Amino acid sequence: MGNSSRKGEGEEEEVGAKDGEEADITEKMKEEPVEVEAELPLGVEELFESGDPVLDLSYRKFKRLPSRVSGLMHLEKLYVCGNRLRTLPDSISQLQGLRVLALDFNKMEDVPEAVCQLTNLTRLYLGSNRLVTLPPELRNLQSLRCLWMESNYFQSFPRELYDLPNLKSLQIGDNRLKTLPPDLCRMEALRGLWLYGNRFDTFPKVLLRMESLEILDLDRNKISEFPSLKRLHALQLFSYDHNPVDGPPKVGKEVLVVGEGAAEFLEEREARNERRKAAEEEAKELALAGEEPVIHGILKNSSSNSKQAAVTVEDADGGGEEEPLANEEEENMELPVTDYDGAELEYDEEGVEYETEELICEGEGFEYEGDELEYERAQMDYEYEELEDSGRQDEGA
Repeated sequence: MGNSSRKGEGEEEEVGAKDGEEADITEKMKEEPVEVEAELPLGVEELFESGDPVLDLSYRKFKRLPSRVSGLMHLEKLYVCGNRLRTLPDSISQLQGLRVLALDFNKMEDVPEAVCQLTNLTRLYLGSNRLVTLPPELRNLQSLRCLWMESNYFQSFPRELYDLPNLKSLQIGDNRLKTLPPDLCRMEALRGLWLYGNRFDTFPKVLLRMESLEILDLDRNKISEFPSLKRLHALQLFSYDHNPVDGPPKVGKEVLVVGEGAAEFLEEREARNERRKAAEEEAKELALAGEEPVIHGILKNSSSNSKQAAVTVEDADGGGEEEPLANEEEENMELPVTDYDGAELEYDEEGVEYETEELICEGEGFEYEGDELEYERAQMDYEYEELEDSGRQDEGA
């Protein structure tokens, strides 16, 4: 009897304990509701199953990135622009094969920490979010070559970019920049810089020291005067449209310029090139005929005994630079005289022609066929082009 009584009491205690545990679990579930992932849009499940290294989830109205994405270890390119994302899950850092990540047109106020752990990224698109600063951890992206962060709220240039040694293309247009730091020239790898739609009222002088720049865009600022850009020997495209100036600054002979008065400038330069080519052709024909040609305003004498005299080469600005004679004896030497028939000498305003890579200007954007610099301005729909074969080989290295 006694044993039975004790057994009954033990069972009652055990049942009471179980009831208490269930009550605690129920209470916790009330306090921390389980988040149910929204149903995937039509067709997304098939994308997950495809095994394709490129996943495009743009404009799907996601508020959170589907958890399945973090398990796709084969991904190389992920496009999730045009959603409602405020951040990304920490698990996204597992995608170490990711090279391209597009987060444009979302609602991010900070760069997600997990993004800064994707150390193999070469291209990162952060445009049209709500960014004000960049995190120091961004320096982890040592392979990054292209960064687009236009249409945000940057009031000062983010110095965190100094720690990205391979960054070649920086798109920071449509922000709130008024100045650039005087040590910006530390970014020696930079080849393309887009600063359009900011608040510059004077030309940032530090740009004159960035001699590796190939593309410079300063559209839609308030700059009333531009200095000569001839010292930027690598420059291929300069855009200054919608600034309070009447014409382009002085630039190199092959630079494509875009802005007020640029069309007339380019037409005049082309006409000068045509005149120079015609003069050179005429000189060649005269030389073949055994006559004394007139080239660049200098009477050439074909006598083998004559020595070279000082030659003045006219440049596009009409200025000249005189090459000295070989030595003092030649200074006193009497120049050979060629009969002059009274015809007016022809001077060419252009010097030597240099061949450069082709620049293509289409619509509102500019596309540069060069070393992985891209520029296509659009309001909503970005077209992310495939890397060229050479680019893919670089990324695979």
